[in-house]
Formats: sequence, structure tokens, C-alpha cells
Amino acid sequence: MARKNLIEISAPSPARAEPARVEAVLPRDNRPIAGFVPQERSAAPVGGITKTLGNITEKMERASELERQLAAGQTIVELDPGLIDASFVSDRLAIDAAELAQLVEQIREHGQQVPILVRPHPETKGRYQVAYGHRRLAATREIGTRVRAVVRDLTDGQLVVSQGQENSARTNLSYIERALFASRLEERSFGRDVIMAALGVDKAALSRMLIVIRQVPLDLVNAIGAAPDIGRRRWLELGERLEGADIEKIIAELSADDARKISSDERFHRALVLATKRTAAPKPAIAQTQVSGVPVMIKKTASGATFVFDGKTAPGFDQFVQERLKGLFQEFNKDRGA
Repeated sequence: MARKNLIEISAPSPARAEPARVEAVLPRDNRPIAGFVPQERSAAPVGGITKTLGNITEKMERASELERQLAAGQTIVELDPGLIDASFVSDRLAIDAAELAQLVEQIREHGQQVPILVRPHPETKGRYQVAYGHRRLAATREIGTRVRAVVRDLTDGQLVVSQGQENSARTNLSYIERALFASRLEERSFGRDVIMAALGVDKAALSRMLIVIRQVPLDLVNAIGAAPDIGRRRWLELGERLEGADIEKIIAELSADDARKISSDERFHRALVLATKRTAAPKPAIAQTQVSGVPVMIKKTASGATFVFDGKTAPGFDQFVQERLKGLFQEFNKDRGA
């Protein structure tokens, strides 16, 4: 049975003055848990003891949480953010500056509540690689503090599944970011079963994601941005409308200074409008020539020629030429040696 140190507080009662006991259960040995170090009992004022008990309770709760995580195999350590590299496959277009600033303030005020997940770097000894928690890592780097992390030995497949599932549960990755993540995993030869597990989707949903990435060039996706409010249907619609559109022109317009000032959702809608507009094909230049003394106008284009007969000057000449076209064509082939 665990040994107990009893702290007695005198609490006078109208009936009888018996001391009220508050028991603080301390560890059996002297090893500190989560910053808790047993203190020698001293004759302190009631207010000081109350404050001490509050600190003990808080630290005991931290110890319980730590022990729970240790039992689950989640050893939490504090690492230098400079020793941690990003995942080998990106799942975001970019970290939103406003969201990052908000996260920085939250961590400054309340501390980092949720650890990130890392693995020992598979290629560089002494370094680590993130499975998930890129935003928390970026926030601690900006603050200049160490980052709380769980370190696990993970294969590449386990890392991307953990990365995808955590992001699906905790963060608001947009549809196009999820589709890009799927495409990048496919490019690295991960099987469809791993990709579906990472994204939590079925075969049909994964196929549509990959269709979008094939239809919408990466440069255009980057010009639009994450577009958090744009879902699968609209991205598929954009992909269909891009067929035959001037994609380079759309990218140029979305990359202009005025377009960068609007949200990525608005840039998507602008891209959809630009893809819908079809530039009218320029009318072919027509070269008009006349044969001296012959009442015929010849109009030439890149693909053919048109003979326009002057019916007023030489009525019936068009019919005369038409009746002799077959013979003229045979004579033409004969001269060419056909």
C-alpha cells in the first residue's frame, strides 16, 4: 500500500474542535513526475497550504495525463524545432498566415496542448521528420520555444497514413489539397489501399480526386490557392471547362497583383469565368487577286480558295468553267505527272 503523508489543517467547529484532514497521496519514491517534487512538511499558514495544495493537484493531473500517454506508448519529449524536417510528402499548398498568427497567440497564452508526431529521420542521424503537426511546429519556431512531440518509429506507409488521418480529423484541408496529397502519394508509388486509408475515402472518391489533378495543371492550382470553400463538384467543372481554354492566360491573370489581394475562393471563381470564355478564332486573312481581263475575283485563305465570277460582265462564264472543271483537273494531274 502506498505510503501517505498527511497534512493537517485546523478547522474549528462549533460542536467540537477536531482537525479536518486533507490527504495528498504522494509517490512512493522521490522521483519527480511531471515537475512534481515532494516538499517537507512545514508549519505554513493556512493560505499558503491551500495554494500549495492547488499546485499539487495541478501537477498530479499533469502526472496522470503523462502516465496515461506513457501507458499508450506516447512518450512526450521536447525537441529543438531546428532538428525537425517536414514530411517527405506535402499535404498543404501553404500555411495560412492569419491562421498561423492565431495559433502562435494560442500557444503563447495556453502552451502547446497537443504534441506533434515525429519519427527519427530515416536518412540523417540526430534529426526527426514530421508525420503531422506542421502548423504547431511552425508556431513554436516563431515563438522560439521547444516543441512537444511524440517520437515513434514509423515506416513511410505508416507516416503518410498517420499524416492523412490526423489532418482529416483535426485540420481543414481543402478538397484540392487532399487531391494533391493523393496525387503525390500515387507519384511515390504508394498503393491505392494506403492512399484511401490516409485520406479516409473509397475508390470512387479517390478516382475523382486524381481526375481533378490530371485536368487542372499544378501551376493553375498554385495560382488559385487552397480555396477552402470549393468542393469536388466545382473543381471537376473547372477541369472540364479548361479543355481548349488558354490556361497560361488564366494563370497570368490570377497571378496579377490585384488578383493576389482577393481570397483563393474568389480566385477560383475568376478562373471558372475565364475558362468559360472562349476567345473567338480570328477570321482568316483573305487575299483577293484578279487575272487581267478575266471577270473573276479569287479569294485565298490558308485552307482554300474561292472563285467569284462577275455575272454582269460575263454572264454564264461561271457555268462554262463549271462544265469544264473535270477536264481541267485531269489536265492538272497530267502536268503534275500523277
